[in-house]
Amino acid sequence: MKDVLERYAAKTRTSLSIVAVIVMILAGLSACAQDNTTTTTPTFSNQTPIIIGASLSSTGDFRQDGQSMEQGYRLWAQTINNNGGLLGRPVQLMILHDNSDPAQVAKNYDTLIHRDHVNLVIGPFSTLLTKAVEPGVSKAGYALIEGAGGGDSVFTNRWTNIFDVSLPVANNLTTFAYYILSLPAAQRPKTVAYATSDDPFTKPQLVVAKQLLESAGVTTVFENTQTPYPEADPKYLTKYIPPVAEQIVKSHAQVVILGTLLPDLQAYIKVFKKDHYNPKALIATAGPDLGQDFIKAVGGVKYTEGVFVPNGWYPEANNFQNAQMVQDYLAQYPGGTADQINADVAEAYSVGQVLEQVVTMTKSLDNAKIISALHSGAPFNSVQGTVQFDQYGRNTSALSYLFQWQNGTPIVVYPSSAAAENPKYPKPSAF
Repeated sequence: MKDVLERYAAKTRTSLSIVAVIVMILAGLSACAQDNTTTTTPTFSNQTPIIIGASLSSTGDFRQDGQSMEQGYRLWAQTINNNGGLLGRPVQLMILHDNSDPAQVAKNYDTLIHRDHVNLVIGPFSTLLTKAVEPGVSKAGYALIEGAGGGDSVFTNRWTNIFDVSLPVANNLTTFAYYILSLPAAQRPKTVAYATSDDPFTKPQLVVAKQLLESAGVTTVFENTQTPYPEADPKYLTKYIPPVAEQIVKSHAQVVILGTLLPDLQAYIKVFKKDHYNPKALIATAGPDLGQDFIKAVGGVKYTEGVFVPNGWYPEANNFQNAQMVQDYLAQYPGGTADQINADVAEAYSVGQVLEQVVTMTKSLDNAKIISALHSGAPFNSVQGTVQFDQYGRNTSALSYLFQWQNGTPIVVYPSSAAAENPKYPKPSAF
């Protein structure tokens, strides 16, 4: 049974409008030796820049993720310029900031397209913000390649110009569910609790995981997926989450599945620590993937131990150009280690890789030609693995990996074909 489950899991894998114009025409790595100490001036056959627009969050709920995506976009632009540019022309990024606000992000893309006349656009962070920009971008006839807007609601209107290079959000927790179901019957948990906000990124993941676990006999003892707390309420962290967390504690659920971003997860763990509640397994949709930010948010390394998080990328993955991206990132942002690189960096970098490949394929910046090529069924390569779009722009080849914090580091633990260590179950006591 375990082999069947693992094969299935492997198949389902993963400041207000201030323009920051970043011209990435920098001294580059030697194309042959890739020696950081030997640089040459990149040569372009055409000096007219290709201007690529995006809006990212530098403040608000998505600030950490937005900043990491900006690093990924910049790193990709620097890399491509170091190697002669795109179609022989330098890439120039034009980045506006949206304060994690849907209304502002929509205005920003309208500005980029209709005032600044950028050649191409790439996506913001989150399902919420991607949904906000899609109508305007579609009306303008632009392709929108993005890496952080994979929630089901992004694809509800069947737009034909949106393409998400990352794992579809609804499948994010399937690998965790199949890991739980792979446990021997005597060890398998009997009860589970689910809690989420109304964020379109978080809720769909819990719905799918719940269906899988309940179908195998794991009993739900608490859930709020039908009435998720309103993330738009500025007091949701203090008004809604503590009572929900207390109900989870009282349920004595053996497994807790949380639909969170980092601020939500911080609020839950604060209650769990207070009540000394330590379920056998705890997974959050996002938050534990933020490295040092997660450690700080929960009050130290010891409180991270055993916490699970799904993700579609990890630094050691044997994917296209991944090792080089990690090396270049550590050179560009010294002082860290590979395991501290936020997965948002890889999502953004993958957007750039797919954009580069489709522009090269079509030999064009014509958005209509780019959209047609992306819908052709052709496979593209990225640091997250193979990218291949269905008719609605979802990546059908993406795989979800299960990570767990062990000894102060998040590592891949499932499926076993990719695992660096075995999962720790039950969760070591920390709360």
